[in-house]
Amino acid sequence: MNILVTAGNTQTPVDDVRCITNIFTGRTGGQIAARAFERGHAVTLLTSHPAVLDAIPGVRDRTLPEWRIRPYRTFDDLETGMSEQLLGGKFDAVIHAAAVSDYRVVGAFTFHDGQFENVTAGKVKSSHPELWLKLTPTPKLVDKIRSEWGFAGVLVKFKLEVGLTEAELLAVAEKARVHSHADLMSANTLEGYRDCAFVGAGPGGYHRVTRAELPDYLLGRVETLRPSPPSPT
Repeated sequence: MNILVTAGNTQTPVDDVRCITNIFTGRTGGQIAARAFERGHAVTLLTSHPAVLDAIPGVRDRTLPEWRIRPYRTFDDLETGMSEQLLGGKFDAVIHAAAVSDYRVVGAFTFHDGQFENVTAGKVKSSHPELWLKLTPTPKLVDKIRSEWGFAGVLVKFKLEVGLTEAELLAVAEKARVHSHADLMSANTLEGYRDCAFVGAGPGGYHRVTRAELPDYLLGRVETLRPSPPSPT
């Protein structure tokens, strides 16, 4: 199969030198991409942290054309990269593991004489007594995969929540999977993401797997949904 994997966080620029981001390093997505390659698939990896792959061992030499890495930094970088890959490539599966920013900064303001003053600049001055950032929602990239970019293969979505019980997590995950027309969901809580994830689809159809098991279990499910064509005889 030809598989596209996204991994890592996205940066939301405040100005030309500062940004807002999240804590995720792309290691899970990197591990999935590396295992997919070891299992004989062609892999394109969009990642904000290519260096994590240095610590992920493999037997096969990761070389073109079956192994491609496309680094990104910001939300816009990732959106552009996914659009280019999905509109221009022929992928059998997309594993969207990137931790994508939910908001973007559209301005920096300070409050002065009873009103907000726009102080947006290439480098916002550090002398302001307080700073207010205006954030607006970013589009959900996973929802563009089918509707805008026309992908018809196997789609895997990732979902992370905070403070939910297992039952609550699975209910939220399944609703989100259906909304995005994903075939599989990998869901976990922030409190337990280092230990396990829940992978599946449909009510009652989720299986608890350890973090070590996740790459192979997830890829096995993907392979079942989109088996590779038989080798020519």
